[in-house]
Amino acid sequence: MTELQAEQGVQALEVPHEAKTRRNRDALIALAVFVVLALLPTVFSSKLLLDFVIRCAAYGLFATSLNLLVGYTGLISFGHGMFFGLGAYGFGLMMQKTGVPVPVAFVATLGITFAVALVIGAICVRLKEIYFAFVTLAFQMLIHSTILSWVSLTGGDQGLRGGIPRPPFLGIDLSNQLHLYVASCALLVIGLFLMHQIAQSPFGYTLRMIRDNATRASFIGIDVWRAKLTIFVLAALFASTGGIIMALFVSGAYPEFAYWTISGEGIFINMLGGVTTFLGPMVGTVLLLILNDTVTRLTDYHGLVLGIVILFFAIGLRKGLMDFVVEWYAQRRSGGGERG
Repeated sequence: MTELQAEQGVQALEVPHEAKTRRNRDALIALAVFVVLALLPTVFSSKLLLDFVIRCAAYGLFATSLNLLVGYTGLISFGHGMFFGLGAYGFGLMMQKTGVPVPVAFVATLGITFAVALVIGAICVRLKEIYFAFVTLAFQMLIHSTILSWVSLTGGDQGLRGGIPRPPFLGIDLSNQLHLYVASCALLVIGLFLMHQIAQSPFGYTLRMIRDNATRASFIGIDVWRAKLTIFVLAALFASTGGIIMALFVSGAYPEFAYWTISGEGIFINMLGGVTTFLGPMVGTVLLLILNDTVTRLTDYHGLVLGIVILFFAIGLRKGLMDFVVEWYAQRRSGGGERG
């Protein structure tokens, strides 16, 4: 064995060890975050705060899953909101029509989302950038139109009426706000943890390679179509989970959940928080919900104000908030190193 081969063998052994160490560290951080969120109601008893965090969980999972496509793979989807709506309607209909336990409905909804995303993704990921964006939008409009027209099943423009049954299971009653809050926090933390593992895995770095130069990635033997389809389906599952949380929160599902504006909000959230960092979409979610709640309370022209903010970030800054934080931190470290 040559010295080079020996060195490569050592590196091959070190990489799994480092990956395991990183996963353990991330798991501990995720557990700590969940504990903090779970204990938050003991410090702040505001029901509005609990509602806000539940909404952050729903939209945060949706926006972060969109960033797996936009930021990590270079796939700008204008139709990602269809999976948010599919999660809400699939779960709501499952609970209304079948009366199965909540966990069964949850898993079944993800199964439906998986099948739909697999079919749509197999078509869309073959397309170039602009065509991918608009064909995903076309599929979202198709699903939205189906929701509006299939009145006997979906309730049409009135949405699912009569509420969503939420029978207790394992001592958990999701009709109780506190129980729903803790469950939403758990789904958020687990979802973010899993997506972060995807982003930091060899598969995640393959996605970055495809984003930077798909032709070169294909040339060195990467199955670009399969990789794109895989991340498309995975992102759909996390977006659907966000839709399920929202359906539980409002005890229903409405056509707006599957409208193209949901996808637009997801893109705006990513622009606001930044797509170059994993937590950018989560930060953008918090900022957008605070901004939306504040502006709606202060003026009737909330659409105009939000539009101005979008233009400010898109044209003026051209970066998200977390992008600036990362740059500032890098410059500070670089400056500290030079002074040292």
